[in-house]
Amino acid sequence: MKNNIKSKIDENEKLFDSWWKVKKNIDKKERNNFHIRPKEVWYVNMWKNIWYESNWKSWNFERPVLVLNRIWTMFFIISMTTKWKDNKFYYKLDNNYFGKDSFLTFSQFKTIDHKRFIKKIWKINNNDFIEIKKEFKNIIFKL
Repeated sequence: MKNNIKSKIDENEKLFDSWWKVKKNIDKKERNNFHIRPKEVWYVNMWKNIWYESNWKSWNFERPVLVLNRIWTMFFIISMTTKWKDNKFYYKLDNNYFGKDSFLTFSQFKTIDHKRFIKKIWKINNNDFIEIKKEFKNIIFKL
């Protein structure tokens, strides 16, 4: 048991060291010339989540997110996953964007800087986006 905990701590420390290198490069980046808009799904740089937060499978700290809104160079985003959990914070998207079911995790909405954006994947259609925003408001603001 102690060895298992120790190896987990060592693994997390190595990941943290790797993330720190990525983070320093993100911070050094010049303002990107991306045109990031609401309704778009992007890969962004994000640290490995902890405990009950869902993680993307990528070890290069990239994760898909849906852009909800923008304020200057900051963006409100919702993380995405391909794993379903049976609770109200998961919203199933109609399309299988990754070759399998895709979900938004409303409990993991964040504000991130424009420097974290890597590349655009696709754009959610207008009707779906309106429904997503309505469901998000119902879940988050009526807790």
